[in-house]
Amino acid sequence: MSRTSKKYVVCVKNRGYRVSLERRKIYELVPDEKALNHNLLRVIDESGDDYLYPADFFVPIKLSASIQSAFSRK
Repeated sequence: MSRTSKKYVVCVKNRGYRVSLERRKIYELVPDEKALNHNLLRVIDESGDDYLYPADFFVPIKLSASIQSAFSRK
């Protein structure tokens, strides 16, 4: 996956997942069509691993190329 194809979401709810998700934080979205069919999104959470969460916990956002580049650095 290239840097420009990564997608991000911002967390707007974390009820029941307060340890795993922080409200108002940006998370990387992992494409998962099967999950989306069940109103779930796969995101890389605070553990650093990807997990499924309710889709309504997030709002998609578009990052500028420079911000995406900064997020891609380790």
